[in-house]
Amino acid sequence: MRTLCWFSCGAASAVATKLAMRDGPVEIVYCDTGSEHPDNARFLRDCEAWFGQAVTVIKSEKYTDTWDVWERRRWLNGIDGAACTGELKKIPRFTYQRPTDHHVFGYTADAADAKRLADFVEAFPELVSVRTPLLEAGLTKANVLAIVQGAGIRLPIMYGLGFQNNNCIPCPKASSPDYWSLVRREFPAEFDRMAALSRELGARLTRIKDVRIFIDEIPADWPTTNPISPACDFMCAFAGVE
Repeated sequence: MRTLCWFSCGAASAVATKLAMRDGPVEIVYCDTGSEHPDNARFLRDCEAWFGQAVTVIKSEKYTDTWDVWERRRWLNGIDGAACTGELKKIPRFTYQRPTDHHVFGYTADAADAKRLADFVEAFPELVSVRTPLLEAGLTKANVLAIVQGAGIRLPIMYGLGFQNNNCIPCPKASSPDYWSLVRREFPAEFDRMAALSRELGARLTRIKDVRIFIDEIPADWPTTNPISPACDFMCAFAGVE
């Protein structure tokens, strides 16, 4: 029986992995989508040194990156989820995992993550064991950012740019105009490409005042996402991550 720690190159999954390693041997697995910030390669190497263990990288055998999925599938996101998540994360995970595996994920103690975890467990009842060390320790996103910094690891660039998650560039699952305003400011070429593709597919990815709009209709002076500030409190000390 294996314990698989699903590392996403985010701070949360890094700390969750470190916590899980205290309970015995684990295998650390990363789904490479081909569309994340190049700095993630550096962060992965730094985390391997912190873990004292190599990360197994898996990747879709059919698609090279998110754009490849969107343009070939002609689909971005909907009630059944994002096409890119299914092709680049779910299918590689399904292929790699075994029925007897234990799974470790980086869901935090933030309220939004608790709902995400409940939805995840409901969607994948075949997983015999799902563990969330950050929830168990009461650690929030702000806490895990501080813990990674405290370990002497430079956080992924996306956090410093103001993004609250270290996701692909861009992420069609994001519906906040603040997020898309930040993408427009920091990654204008990717924003323009998504604006053109979403219009071509008729996908209104964001909402202002309960009205669905195309992302290129977001006002030029619209505010951007506020970054999460690293915060270390007594819960960090309680977790005892080094």
